[in-house]
Amino acid sequence: MVLGGYGEVGYAISRQILQERPRELIVASLRKEEALLAVGKLRLEAPNSCKLISVYGNLFTRFSMKDVPIEEIITGPQYQQRLAEDVLQELTEEILTSSVLYQVILQHRPEIIVDCINTATALAYKNLYQSCKEIFQTLQTDRDVEELTHRIYQLLSTLYIPPLIRHIQILYEAMKRAATLLYLKIGTTGTGGMGFDIPFTHGEENPSRLLLSKAAVAGAQTLLLFSLGRTLGGPVVKEIKPAALIGWKGIGRGRISKGESPIPLYDCPLKDGCRLIQGRSFSTQGVNTGLQIEGEEVKGVYVDTGENGVFSLDEFKVVTGLSLMEYITPEEIAQTALLEIKGINTSKDVLGAIAGAVMESTYRAGLLRQRVINEMESLGQEGIAYGLLGPRIAKLIFEAHLIKRCYGTLEKAFQALPAEMSEALVGEVEKDQEMRRAAISQGIPILLPDGETLLFANRRHRDKGWEKEPFTITTECIEKWASQEWIDLRPQNMSKWQERFRKILEESKKSLEDTSSRFDRGREFLLFNEEGEIIIDPGEVAGWILVKEK
Repeated sequence: MVLGGYGEVGYAISRQILQERPRELIVASLRKEEALLAVGKLRLEAPNSCKLISVYGNLFTRFSMKDVPIEEIITGPQYQQRLAEDVLQELTEEILTSSVLYQVILQHRPEIIVDCINTATALAYKNLYQSCKEIFQTLQTDRDVEELTHRIYQLLSTLYIPPLIRHIQILYEAMKRAATLLYLKIGTTGTGGMGFDIPFTHGEENPSRLLLSKAAVAGAQTLLLFSLGRTLGGPVVKEIKPAALIGWKGIGRGRISKGESPIPLYDCPLKDGCRLIQGRSFSTQGVNTGLQIEGEEVKGVYVDTGENGVFSLDEFKVVTGLSLMEYITPEEIAQTALLEIKGINTSKDVLGAIAGAVMESTYRAGLLRQRVINEMESLGQEGIAYGLLGPRIAKLIFEAHLIKRCYGTLEKAFQALPAEMSEALVGEVEKDQEMRRAAISQGIPILLPDGETLLFANRRHRDKGWEKEPFTITTECIEKWASQEWIDLRPQNMSKWQERFRKILEESKKSLEDTSSRFDRGREFLLFNEEGEIIIDPGEVAGWILVKEK
């Protein structure tokens, strides 16, 4: 699947891929006519065995809005609130499955996705700064609640980072469910490889905040993709980042368009010029000087550079000049992309370069880790968890500590009945006042075996999800919070712990029989008592759970 397949790079990559005789090629574009045109041209080069499919729509919205122009979404009150809520609220199954991106990926289940959409431009050029300016003006001149509400939602719909995060969240979940093997992003530097001194703007200040916002979003996306690539069980993730002007798509003579619209021809004879008088306010609004010439449009010789628009001969000379943006062709990018898809190292994968440049864990730190553990253990057992790693980890550590206090070893805990474990842990909670207070004080409540009684405190500082907002008590809500933020003493959770212990015991048995380097947690890693049973280590068990349970 090639996202942005109508653009210069997307089309060039699609042509390269066709030479590899794929079984199926899905070409996605923003507009229906673009997708159909791209597929129509590609069909002339496609082998008969390849099925070509066109897909269209705005991948950054929900399906009901996929064909609505982005300008209408940002300015239309009927869309702004929906867009803001989809981006800023917790990702729910409804938001996920309503997404155009999710539906397209799940419908076609591509093995490989090549993303040629300029995500940074799509998000950053919604112009957050203009929305802020309009809010400031509204606050100063008009306190109408309806107008202010409209401006606030307009501002929220032009944010950059939240929609980028949501986009990556949806992308990850969709690829995971579709079993996608490889995601290749054709990214951007945001400034065409130039620095803060880039002179090419759309009339804004220099350096341009809009352009730098694009660079910032592009950088944020790269690090989000870097994190995505390190997610166990996810697809292989790569990114190629051209740092020059990409071109060209075509050369011709004729009508010059901006976006999808032609530029009307205007004229202002010398006699109709407007006098600029010192001290007077100037505005183009309501001035009659300059008239549109009926039926005429700006025309000329041009080179079409795709998303960058069309340039005249001299503009092309300027933008591609040495020490300015310079130049790279879409075919060169496509060739590099194809090699990366095949697994051939081109040294142009940005994420691979970052992986090679970051400082990872060291041998020295690994050796010294045990020294930290030994010194802390020598100070006593005070302090179970402080919650700074999140409520789920604190909950797991507290539960493991309770099981250890009641049973000591994995074997004894595994052999008990779940109902007996529940009652034993309740007794420990009742007896150990210090542990109970520590958990409750951190906002980690305790759910008793009946599944209806919750031990908690109404804290002044509410920083956990379950205590921030009121919620309707349902089975689903109880299950959600019990799995994420509550110490769960119910028998079904004890069964879950026993299943974990069973897997650890099986793993430990294999490691004891194998003296090689195969197992991370081998014989030296486990602690045994005098009876040869494995002592429960809450921290290490919690770490094992985080690695094994996704």
